[in-house]
Amino acid sequence: MSSARTFGYQYVVLRCVPRVDREEFVNVAVVVYSQRAEFLRCRSHLDEQRLSSLAPGFDMAAVRRALDAITAVCEGRASAGALALATLRDRFGFLTAPRSTVVQPGPVHGGLTTDPDAELTALVTRLVITPTAEQDAT
Repeated sequence: MSSARTFGYQYVVLRCVPRVDREEFVNVAVVVYSQRAEFLRCRSHLDEQRLSSLAPGFDMAAVRRALDAITAVCEGRASAGALALATLRDRFGFLTAPRSTVVQPGPVHGGLTTDPDAELTALVTRLVITPTAEQDAT
């Protein structure tokens, strides 16, 4: 019998929508929240080439700033302002609220894991990082 604890978690994929009018997006990050594991983290990967193909001349620095702000909220950094003092649940709720900015949350999903950090890595690898053509061929 396994002695590993299982944690319920929720996650959201964050999307960069360079031109809202075209409704095209690129997944740029995943936020994982587990109340029981006291876990709220964001991991991101910005594929500038894909974003540039959707919107030539797009301001990548603005996306990086938005992702840094989201990470600050997850980590409860002082730079997140009053939100840094909120509970993990409230911060996750803030991050998953619909918005019409360049970085937008997708739908919230859930699951079970014994390791929320490893789950975050797996989700980012599967949902955000684009496989290369060489990897697609295998």
